[in-house]
Amino acid sequence: MARVSEIVKKIKKQTDCHLLREGGNHEIWINPVTGKEFQIPRHYNKELPTGTANKILKAAGLL
Repeated sequence: MARVSEIVKKIKKQTDCHLLREGGNHEIWINPVTGKEFQIPRHYNKELPTGTANKILKAAGLL
């Protein structure tokens, strides 16, 4: 499991993805290479299940 803050740092450092807008409990990010939008929970200190973390990283183009 990984913390949300660790995933966001990794995405910011290794990709061109950026924050598109903020929803209720999630941030909506976009991958400019693929045009895919993906959600990241705004609870930065919480642990994410492995499957959820992998799905976010895949949408960001890191997996």
